[in-house]
Amino acid sequence: MGLTSSARANSISTPATSATSSHFSTPTPSRQPTPPPQPQSSPAQPTMTDETKGNAALDRSFLDANVDELLHQMTIDEKISLLAGKNWWETTSISRLNVPSVKVTDGPNGARGASFFKMTKASAIPSATCLASSFSTDLISEAGGLLAEEAKARGAVCLLAPTINIQRSPLGGRAFESFSEDPTLSGRIASAYIHGLQSAGVSACVKHFVGNDQEHERNGEDSVIGDRALREVYLRPFQIAQREAEPWALMTAYNKVNGTHVSENKALLQDLLRKEWGYDGLVMSDWYGTYSVSESIEAGLSLEMPGPTIWRQPRMLNHLIMSHKLDPRAIDARAHEVLAWAQKLARLNPDIVYAVPTPERTRDSADERASDAKLLRRLAGEGVVLLKNDGVLPIREGRVAVIGPNAKTRVISGGGSAALRPLWSVNAWEGMVENKPNNVELSYSLGLQGAKFLPMLDECFTTIDGKRGFDLLHYSIDANGEVAHEPTVVDTHDVSDMFLADFRHPRLGQHYVSEVRAKFTSPITGRYEFGLTVTGQGWLYIDDELVIDNATKQTLGSKFFGNGTIEEKGRVAVEKGKTYTLRVVHDSRRLVSRTVAGTPFIVKGIRIGAFPLVDAHQAMEDAVKAARAADSVVLVAGLNADYESEGFDRPTLGLPLASDELITRVAEANPNTVVVVQAGSAVSMPWADKVAGIIQAWYGGNEAGNGIADVVYGIRNPSGRLPLSFPKRESDIAAALNFKSARTKVHYSEGIWVGYKHHNARGIEPLFPFGRGLSYTSFKYSGLAINVKKGDEWTAAGRVTVTNTGQVAGDHSVHFYTAPPPESPTGLRHPEVSLQAFAKVYDLAPGKSTTVEVKLDKYAISHWDEYDSTWKVEVGEWALKVGEDAQTMVAEVPFTIDNEMAWTKL
Repeated sequence: MGLTSSARANSISTPATSATSSHFSTPTPSRQPTPPPQPQSSPAQPTMTDETKGNAALDRSFLDANVDELLHQMTIDEKISLLAGKNWWETTSISRLNVPSVKVTDGPNGARGASFFKMTKASAIPSATCLASSFSTDLISEAGGLLAEEAKARGAVCLLAPTINIQRSPLGGRAFESFSEDPTLSGRIASAYIHGLQSAGVSACVKHFVGNDQEHERNGEDSVIGDRALREVYLRPFQIAQREAEPWALMTAYNKVNGTHVSENKALLQDLLRKEWGYDGLVMSDWYGTYSVSESIEAGLSLEMPGPTIWRQPRMLNHLIMSHKLDPRAIDARAHEVLAWAQKLARLNPDIVYAVPTPERTRDSADERASDAKLLRRLAGEGVVLLKNDGVLPIREGRVAVIGPNAKTRVISGGGSAALRPLWSVNAWEGMVENKPNNVELSYSLGLQGAKFLPMLDECFTTIDGKRGFDLLHYSIDANGEVAHEPTVVDTHDVSDMFLADFRHPRLGQHYVSEVRAKFTSPITGRYEFGLTVTGQGWLYIDDELVIDNATKQTLGSKFFGNGTIEEKGRVAVEKGKTYTLRVVHDSRRLVSRTVAGTPFIVKGIRIGAFPLVDAHQAMEDAVKAARAADSVVLVAGLNADYESEGFDRPTLGLPLASDELITRVAEANPNTVVVVQAGSAVSMPWADKVAGIIQAWYGGNEAGNGIADVVYGIRNPSGRLPLSFPKRESDIAAALNFKSARTKVHYSEGIWVGYKHHNARGIEPLFPFGRGLSYTSFKYSGLAINVKKGDEWTAAGRVTVTNTGQVAGDHSVHFYTAPPPESPTGLRHPEVSLQAFAKVYDLAPGKSTTVEVKLDKYAISHWDEYDSTWKVEVGEWALKVGEDAQTMVAEVPFTIDNEMAWTKL
């Protein structure tokens, strides 16, 4: 049927279509809301049976079982069932033998829980780059402990984190998830993170092993990496984590390495990981990162995720065993790995593993909230990096103009698997208001609308009956493509970024129509702009007038893991205080002309945005005027989860839209301008010489705003230091010419010369070097020394005295580098300096000194020799150095290596 004005007023209707329709005519809007039945956002609970009782129906004999004996009792089909997940987040149980399922949850910056659609509110720690900027293993271990408690509150005993891929380029979509460009820093911070998690009984799952360093064609690209670079750079963080923290689980990368997908790469999973490194934990695939049957099992992939299985079907595996293509002993080995891991976690967390249904809760008691907020604020503040200060900071008095699109936006994290719903969040404006000294007067000006998407629906939008949020109704579609007149599911929701990945109802089927209804009371007289992003086909109405048609013509965008369109926009004239009716219709069926590329996830989603229409010229003029009237300016700009996310890479280092122009004009209007950058990795700063101060705030989690305010006002003396180099331009990145997949291959032709090692070797001046970080005080080093210890394995202790030569107390991390002999008889080139150790001093008072000591192992003086396939050490005179940053060494002491050493084991 085609819609006409005679369509039933109390129903939702769409044109008669099929899944193969290429075009929808515009649906007529509903005039009145359908009287709602009882809210139902998930299927009604069936009568409890052993199946629905899950783990609670099992006795706990598994806790004391001998895994070898248990395997001996299993049928081949039961063993096979263990090798893939039961669902998106749980492993498979075997009720006959009382083997429970185990739940995992996404990290790395918080435990999201089982639902993308209705996320359990959680604590969000700062981005990995912010954590690494602290250069504090003790602090990161505390963060791991918090994450363990968060995971347990979601009913999970494994957190899919940390991400320890190398930041080969800051343009990588998930760069914010990875700690650093430096393997030593990445590995040591990861080890502290893992220790914090596993000390509290929650398994870490380090990822993505290995070479998943960009998002472009990540499932099929072949990372072509020379052996030396693979060992010294990309495998090294995983090796450090295994040696120092022994993670209980590891996730394979989507990509190939040197011709073979990692999930079926026997050389990496068996020969290197298990035999050479002695790893005895679980190896799981990334989600839909399994691409074979016998190859992945023989190679050592314990667990295919998610479930139900695509590849590891009992019928298929039995056929392969019978045809001698698959050795049944390989199935036993993989099943043993799953059982041993599950038993370890069940023993540590029996009350969680055996709970049913697996409960999810928010840790929101007064004590939990206070304790978490204190640690999260410290994490956010300790990771802030002061990059420039011409005497304008800290700000303790005067009229301060706060300017910028990020100041009042809740920027807590990048997007994709790292996304979660925070229990609370503090933006920069709120942090500066709540913490301002008495002699500070604040004002605010937007400056520009700098987001990729309009802000989500706020408190101006309510349900039809006036409650917070909006009404959300879902209608079934029958076999003939007819949309039901009455909704199958009636619900309310309060977040207009609706990722429906896990939304299911038995009477809706694969495709359905969703309708959002809300009352909108305008806060302004003028024009309002609305935005609509959909995975299917969508229409947005205000008072029954079509404002946005996101169905007739669509352009694929980055939202919803690449499934969504770009944001289509429409404008409406409004009057302050007047109430309007908003209605959005979404048909989940895609146009046949639409394809989804670059992602294994085919999901549904709707995003609705709304904001008063911004006159770009006037907004910038207002900001410049505010800057002129102020004593100083704090301009908060940067990126957010729409620009940095799993699924796509950044095209440039630049800030979005007219951000650079805004900063330049504001700085010209007021020389006391401080720019606060919220971004998960490096951005370009063509205005750096024009501003008085630059703060890199990263993504600060729940307490982002307080962390920023603490540094701006001098409540915290900044101690963060860059964990990656900030290049001036894209061409200064070592991987610039070989970053994307080119005809399926990514050539790591820069070899070991990544980040600061590239800049040092080629004499390139970065915008800000690795290790850069200013303070409100100053520090001096003296007495650098190294003591080489003799024994079966080369070790050494380095030490240096640090003195606070400034006027205020401060924290400070000390960075130790090793420098090789000037020439190598083998002809090999080595980095000029390589970070090999670091330690942090806390609350060092003015005029006081303390001695810092670090341990060095044989890897501090090693390289991978491709000719002999071993680790080796160059003979000759080495140096231990302390760096102000990676390009400025301020102290050094020589030491000699007399004998060549070689080894292959961990």
